[in-house]
Amino acid sequence: MKYSERQTETPQGELVTGERSTRDRVARSILDHGPSTVADLAQRLGLTQAAVRRHLDALVADDVIAAREQRVYGARTRGRPAKVFALTACGRDAFDQSYDLLAAEALRWIAHSAGGGKQGEAAVAAFARARLEAQAETYRDSVEAAAPEERTEALAKALTRDGYAATAKSAPGPHSGEQLCQHHCPVAHVAEQFPQLCEAETEVFSRLLGTHVQRLATIAHGDGVCTTFIPRSASAPQTDTSVSASTAGRNPA
Repeated sequence: MKYSERQTETPQGELVTGERSTRDRVARSILDHGPSTVADLAQRLGLTQAAVRRHLDALVADDVIAAREQRVYGARTRGRPAKVFALTACGRDAFDQSYDLLAAEALRWIAHSAGGGKQGEAAVAAFARARLEAQAETYRDSVEAAAPEERTEALAKALTRDGYAATAKSAPGPHSGEQLCQHHCPVAHVAEQFPQLCEAETEVFSRLLGTHVQRLATIAHGDGVCTTFIPRSASAPQTDTSVSASTAGRNPA
């Protein structure tokens, strides 16, 4: 998500376009040139120091940048070192990154190194399962501690803590069950190319909930929400997950 998309309302209302543009320029200048003083930014951007400070205060409040003392190499001069402003981890993430491209290239390398074709697909699937299994360990305690009828909700809350914006609700229609809905997918762009990521996730949901589940829709496939159907009896003995995995990443008819 770009920084300009992260703007929230100010006490005076939404930022006007000019304010947002200038604030973006301040953050971008720090990204391009590294930790900067107010004087540095004012000179580079052609702004008054008062205007720069105003935008810096807002960026600090949004956790995009943080203030710190400037590092001094060699003999110190009199007085305190000038304060510099640097991007936080949150601020860096707000700018366009190449993580999706890097992840896709890494998975292609795994597939190629395994020999390509079916062997390559199997290698990517093995990586996806290992990744999701490790992620599932952070959810397992929460799910197992919940009553059987509350486990889907517990899983949704655990997924939300990991950035998936998940909810659980009763499933419409004649079949008794619930729908686990993920309104955000951090790996959606990579999963478009490698549906094994969706398939592994579906298998993990099945094991965590102890029942067969069915993936109905995915963001990677172009749907608005990743939707997984869980039968009402989530405490029932686990069944084979091959059916649910076969539809993961695709929108079944």
